[in-house]
Amino acid sequence: MKIVADENLALTDYFFADMGEIRHVAGRHLQHQDVQDAEVLLVRSVTKVNAALIDQTALKFVGSATIGTDHLDQAALAQQHIVWSNAAGCNAQAVAEYVVTAILHLEPCLLEQSKPFCLGIVGLGNVGKRLAYLAKILGWQVLAHDPYVVDPEVEQVDLNVLLQQADAVSLHVPLTHEQDHATYHLINAERLALMPSHSILINAARGAVVEEAALIEDIAHCGRRVVLDVFEHEPVISAELLQRLSLATPHIAGYSLEGKARGTQMIYDAYCKAFDLPHDKDFTSQLPDAEQYFKDQDIYSVLKQRINSIYNIAQDDAELRACLNQGVVDQAAFDRLRKQYPLRREWAAHGGPSHD
Repeated sequence: MKIVADENLALTDYFFADMGEIRHVAGRHLQHQDVQDAEVLLVRSVTKVNAALIDQTALKFVGSATIGTDHLDQAALAQQHIVWSNAAGCNAQAVAEYVVTAILHLEPCLLEQSKPFCLGIVGLGNVGKRLAYLAKILGWQVLAHDPYVVDPEVEQVDLNVLLQQADAVSLHVPLTHEQDHATYHLINAERLALMPSHSILINAARGAVVEEAALIEDIAHCGRRVVLDVFEHEPVISAELLQRLSLATPHIAGYSLEGKARGTQMIYDAYCKAFDLPHDKDFTSQLPDAEQYFKDQDIYSVLKQRINSIYNIAQDDAELRACLNQGVVDQAAFDRLRKQYPLRREWAAHGGPSHD
């Protein structure tokens, strides 16, 4: 069997090498001829799996080791009778920890346990629930908005109320266009105007959930602090936008070692289930030990002392800004940052809290 796999996936050899010949490729530039004779395709969100890519191929299975599915043309996959799977929730804990780290980087005084803080979470899926859990551990007030989810553990309010009351707003929704409650340009000029100028906006979901032109104008007008890990026109990121952001990272919010390994395991499990194959491999057996920062210490003390050791978000920001070339982030450099990213460990690996 021939398997084509994005070169940035974790542990593909461990999970799939005994099933067939694996060819590792650059996922963003995959074309029809690259997969024509392959039976299995393993991708990330940078690969658009559409009719042009998969028609008249030998593909039987497409696995995307990602939370989202907007890069998968499900109708085209069904028409070609190709089984597909994604990895919903695989890196949710990593994204939640990214958001908390970003907030603490911008508001380090929150680690003194004295300042009241309200976090607004838009979307209560895998990431949103984990983020709410961490925020509550830190003693923050949590407001959430999700028209599809009712969670008795979280206070849920109208989106406009959340935007008006939260000290930080973090977005965790899929990108949708046509259905009810579409999220394309969910955060636009009208909604930005509802937010107090001191409030922080964080987008680690999908770039086009935030209207870039409106965001640039909003920052210029009120000086809002904004954290972006995703961008509307990604990988095209302009200097005009980048220079206005408080923190910018190259779509790596979910890039923990556990998250990437878990994503590959989830599509491996899905493949085995779909074709009635035994599956007895576990990614945890492949992970190295990590230093136990949280042992016998409270979370505030650990984060004050060790947050940069756990995840130095400022370094990721600096490395992305260094990719600017003639007014835009160089696409090859952007992809190289992601390909060569030194995967961080999730808090649980260091003995810290996580949401089961």
